[in-house]
Amino acid sequence: MKTENNTHENIPEHGEHDLPAPADVARAKKLAAELERHNYLYHTLDAPEISDEEYDALFRQLVEMETRWPSLETPNSPTSRVGGSVLESLPKMPHSSRMYGLDNVFSMEEFADFAQRIAKIWHEEGSGASPEDFWCDPKLDGLALEIVYLNGQLAYALTRGDGEVGEVVTEAVRTIRNVPLTLRGNGIFPATLTVRGEVVLFKKDFEKLNERQAAKGGKIFANPRNAAAGSLRQLDISITKSRPLRFLAYSAGPCDWGKFPPCPTQHELMALYKDFGFQLPPDGKLCHGLDEVEAFMRKTHEKRPDFPMEIDGAVAKVDDLAAQAILGFTARAPRFAIAYKFPAEEVKTLMENIEIQVGRTGVLTPVAILKPVFVSGVTVSHATLHNEDEIKSLDVRVGDTVVLRRAGDVIPEIIGVDYSARPDRALPYKFPTHCPACGEPVYREAGQAYWRCDNMACPAIRMRSLIHFTSRAGLDIQGMGEKLVAQLVEKGLLKSPADIFILTEKDLGQLERMGPVLAKKIIANIAQAAKKASLAQLLKALGIMHVGDSLARMLGQNFTDLEALARAGIDELIKLPDVGPEVAASIHDFFATPANQVIIQRFRDYGLWPVPQAAKSVADGPLKGKTILFTGTIGMPRHEAQALAEEAGARIVSSVSKNLSYLVAGENPGSKFAKAEKLGIPILDEARFIEMLNESGIRAGK
Repeated sequence: MKTENNTHENIPEHGEHDLPAPADVARAKKLAAELERHNYLYHTLDAPEISDEEYDALFRQLVEMETRWPSLETPNSPTSRVGGSVLESLPKMPHSSRMYGLDNVFSMEEFADFAQRIAKIWHEEGSGASPEDFWCDPKLDGLALEIVYLNGQLAYALTRGDGEVGEVVTEAVRTIRNVPLTLRGNGIFPATLTVRGEVVLFKKDFEKLNERQAAKGGKIFANPRNAAAGSLRQLDISITKSRPLRFLAYSAGPCDWGKFPPCPTQHELMALYKDFGFQLPPDGKLCHGLDEVEAFMRKTHEKRPDFPMEIDGAVAKVDDLAAQAILGFTARAPRFAIAYKFPAEEVKTLMENIEIQVGRTGVLTPVAILKPVFVSGVTVSHATLHNEDEIKSLDVRVGDTVVLRRAGDVIPEIIGVDYSARPDRALPYKFPTHCPACGEPVYREAGQAYWRCDNMACPAIRMRSLIHFTSRAGLDIQGMGEKLVAQLVEKGLLKSPADIFILTEKDLGQLERMGPVLAKKIIANIAQAAKKASLAQLLKALGIMHVGDSLARMLGQNFTDLEALARAGIDELIKLPDVGPEVAASIHDFFATPANQVIIQRFRDYGLWPVPQAAKSVADGPLKGKTILFTGTIGMPRHEAQALAEEAGARIVSSVSKNLSYLVAGENPGSKFAKAEKLGIPILDEARFIEMLNESGIRAGK
């Protein structure tokens, strides 16, 4: 149906009336409904009835009417999609009920085990025959979102956050074109409808977005998920509006159905969502029994490259919603649903070269330079080859066609070579005998996998060490990012970490895009970082081989200052927890190096000389004396969670063993989770971990 294009139909001149006439009110409502109908046709059904120009003409009519009579404007007017506001921050708000993640299976055998667990729980409940119907749909790789509607009107929207509390993104969500501002239907709606789903960018839209970003010199996004998350959480809503986000609905939170008949099954809920105007994940299907579920999983995996959005698996939920409620939840996931994760996508591409990168500890790492290829939502042009033995094991050569995948859909890795496509000129790779950065000979110790450069003056080692020293993993000097450090090194202003503390505003003023205000701020940040640095933080920043977070904290608790640690002999160091001969030798050699002794003395002269703070007495609590390991992604930074656990009296470890007290598991926990389950180790989700902190008198996020 075509809509008439009368841009100023029945709109009086400004000042003609103080209040809109009933006909004007009716006209505005009709325009709003018509605009939302065309939004739905275009953005959800991909079946537009009018041209963009005709839509814009209708939109201008409504804008003019709302400008003339502000009383006509409602929070969910189509004009609210313009998104011109800039927010000061994203406030946080609790979810009405927790938003859980999903447990994963990686084979149909594991899915059968999941179905048996359901049957066992069902039998224990004495509820008759176990559910055999499942609603299945693709597992979207986006940002989880909750949208709450009151009497059919969009009220507010929250990100998943930590599952308990999310960020309020209502204004940004209003700009997403396929999100209904008012539910479609006959005007009879649930009193409260909590719709949960995923915000995604379609592949084609992601590519166009990156093209636009590149053309204007903006940020290039690594993958559609990052782009969607960054776009939704913008404070400048006009930026969110400019990005083609889509919301796909797949489940419900708490609902007050009121006089509206509640849905008894998941598949009927999905049909209701579609009637209400929501877009659903494609190809969702009701499956009867395990054979149909397996067929769905297999077909979805085969079609993975053809989906318009990135998917990384398929999800099966018990279809009966009453059964879902009976089955309930574990500490971290629903018992009635599971995610079947697909194997990492594999592609072939040409390896054009092998380059050697020198890290801050002097390790030489071979990196494959690839003909750019799109895999699992990311364009990949580099992949680590790890070490010389890996190159020999793969027999990979420059010019080879290699098989590439992203391990865990994250890290690019070469897993094989198409030897049938090898060109005649391809020769075995010879690992360099001299450092490519400084030209000094490199060495490989017996029993070690890596070649190493031990020239402390090597520019590559110096650069990486300085970047580490200023980064969040080091002293966390705000404003001292990689690009700034590189410029300072290039101009000869930075040769060692000690040089950072004698920089002046005049020095920084020599750099590109460095004004006096920013220079002053960075110098202040350097002074502040030096003032706040703990002994453990400084030890970690120095990048001593084998000294990570836990060991740096332990050393900081056992020595009064850097001088005391420097005086410690190998025999004394070996007596400390988690310090073996190799680690002790590394620490001793670092402080015995004359160049490092000069740097440490300069720290002292400057005043960067932290000493341990008096240990806080830890109140008795559930974490005191316990060993804890973290795995997967949780809502707070890993180092912050570890520090809070230690403050509560726990000790952080790096591997799963039968002596582990607790495993704190976030999303995508990996093999450590499975090993802990097998050993019967208690597993905590983030919410329970925070509860135990609170019971110990520690407050997260303080």
